[in-house]
Amino acid sequence: MQTNPQLNANGELRHLLSIEGLPRDVLTGILDTAASFAGVTEREVKKVPLLRGKSVFNLFFEPSTRTRTTFEIAAKRLSADVINLNVAASSQSKGESLLDTVSNLSAMQADLFVVRHGSSGAPYLIAQHVKPHEHVINAGDGRHAHPTQGLLDLYTIRHYKQEFGALRVAIVGDILHSRVARSLIHGLTTLGTPEVRVIGPQTLIPAGVEAMGVRVFNDMQEGLRGADVVVMLRLQSERMRGALLPSAQEFFKHYGLTAQKLALAKPDAIVMHPGPMNRGVEIDSTVADGPRSVILPQVTFGISVRMAVMSIVAGN
Repeated sequence: MQTNPQLNANGELRHLLSIEGLPRDVLTGILDTAASFAGVTEREVKKVPLLRGKSVFNLFFEPSTRTRTTFEIAAKRLSADVINLNVAASSQSKGESLLDTVSNLSAMQADLFVVRHGSSGAPYLIAQHVKPHEHVINAGDGRHAHPTQGLLDLYTIRHYKQEFGALRVAIVGDILHSRVARSLIHGLTTLGTPEVRVIGPQTLIPAGVEAMGVRVFNDMQEGLRGADVVVMLRLQSERMRGALLPSAQEFFKHYGLTAQKLALAKPDAIVMHPGPMNRGVEIDSTVADGPRSVILPQVTFGISVRMAVMSIVAGN
């Protein structure tokens, strides 16, 4: 009996809901496929016909310009028809249920739903109710997961470091609220990264996170020592007013990435950030725009990775 709702009976990817629980060969297959698409983005005609005639519905129940845009570009490069729905401003506000919305779109011959939702588990609920030929990709659900961001981060690390087997990866900042961190940790451990570190104040580290196979550091300088990859997370400014943090300035002093702190990592360490960045809060501009930053290449790689995911799920 198939226990993973993301895989079909042959163990192939039917939906992408989370990196957690996906076998290593499935993750590697996505990264390899993304590498083959990287060349497409450099061609004069940036299109391949893999999803011609298919309809991709971007269902964004919470805003995200970058994720929605890269999914749209990726789908169009695969020659799909793309329909963007700002659902928060339409049927949902009139009281229509999530599944009613999906059923109506299904009646419009949808093939693929890209879903971003503020509630953890919403894409799973949709995946349980779609027709056999329809596919669901999670573009971020609550605090739970953001699998394509995790995959593009993995792709970026592999692009610059080739192998995962000898790396120390440090993930810094608001681990508690970060679905990006959860997805990346699952991916790194599945792909055999020997040391994954999370760095942040005790109030922003989830209880029991060690069970995910990470080492916890509350001292940033200690945590950065000898790191090959430094991933800075967005500090969610809406949490600033809570009791979790004294102030943005205080956070930057202890956990903001400056050139001085980065000097503790390896000389060839790369700096990543899923965006959008809060300059002067998580990261100093000299580092964000500096020679070790791969923050803009991450965005470019995101298109190839999302093309890979859509072509794989729609092909199964």
